[in-house]
Amino acid sequence: MDYLSLDIGRAALQIAMSKNREEENKIKKELSEKGLRITAVDFGGEFIDVIPKITERAVVAAQREGLVSESHVGAGAVSGATHTAIGQISNLATGFNIGGKIGIARWDEHLCVAIYAGVGVLNLNEICVGLSHRTLSKDM
Repeated sequence: MDYLSLDIGRAALQIAMSKNREEENKIKKELSEKGLRITAVDFGGEFIDVIPKITERAVVAAQREGLVSESHVGAGAVSGATHTAIGQISNLATGFNIGGKIGIARWDEHLCVAIYAGVGVLNLNEICVGLSHRTLSKDM
C-alpha cells in the first residue's frame, strides 16, 4: 500500500478520537495490519501547565512504540509536530482546562500528530483539534 500524508493524518486523528482503550486497541490493530505504526496517549490539566507534558508524553509514546528512533532526530520530529498541533488549539485553550488524547501515526517518511480534546470548565466544554505532519528518514 502507498499512503499519502493525508492518510497518515487521518489515522492519527482516528486513534486520537477513540473513546476508550478497547476502541484504541481495535484501531491500532486494524491500522497496523495495513502497515502503519500508531499509538495514542491521554493528557489533561490546565492548558499552559500541561503543554510540556503533552509534548513529553507524545515523544515517549512514539519512541516506546517504535514510531521513531530514540534519538534527537526522532524526538525532534515528534516534538515539532506536537508543538504545531498545540499551536492550532492554543487560542481556544489558553486560560482553561483541557483534556483529551494525542494520536501519533507513522508510515514510511510520514509522521503525523493529532490532538483531540475538550476545553473548558466543568461540563461547559468546547471541542478542539490540532493536526500536524512531519517528514523524516525511514530509519529515524
